[in-house]
Amino acid sequence: MINQKVLLLEDDRLFNETLEDFLEEEGFEIEIAFDPYSALDLTYEHKFDIYIFDVNLPYESGFSLLQKLRDSGDMTPTIFLTSRDDKSSIMEGFNMGADDYMKKPIDLDELLLRIKALLRRQVRQNIIEIGKYTVDCNAKKLYHKDELLSVTTKAIELLLLLVTAKGEVVSIKDIENRLWHVNEEVSLGAIRVYINTLKKYFPSNIENIRGVGYRFIIY
Repeated sequence: MINQKVLLLEDDRLFNETLEDFLEEEGFEIEIAFDPYSALDLTYEHKFDIYIFDVNLPYESGFSLLQKLRDSGDMTPTIFLTSRDDKSSIMEGFNMGADDYMKKPIDLDELLLRIKALLRRQVRQNIIEIGKYTVDCNAKKLYHKDELLSVTTKAIELLLLLVTAKGEVVSIKDIENRLWHVNEEVSLGAIRVYINTLKKYFPSNIENIRGVGYRFIIY
């Protein structure tokens, strides 16, 4: 579990601190936020293994934040922590793309079990087969049968972004936001290089929508 990175969004500072201390003791690396805007900024700066979001937050709900992340192609496993217990709220959370839902007060040992279960499931799902090719999403590697291909990490990240968009166009802006952290210099030339690399393996799957972005078509 060491080095697995968690984004914790909870506006109750005491509860936030309690969760942070507990998860750090369990070997997780934690980034904390008290509002959705700060949390969104952190998703641009870091790549997380799991999100833990409160629902009732300043400015907007945890549901709204997750909707933005899912719309951008961010499929990071997410657990909601909430005092709500009505079915409509639970359904709303899952419809937004939540993976799990816990009602406050939270049993910390149960939370840990749910986190571990989600991360195990994520590992099992982190192999994607595209025709004759296999993508190891954790290691960011591309294989043809058992042969490891020479493809850079960022090119693999771009491939995953396109594939998980499920045929929708991914804008240049979204690509920039996902491939580069805020303190890194964005390179349009690099994007073209990554696309050309991927087209060597998927020549008929990648479509350039001029001036907008790219999409990946699976036949």
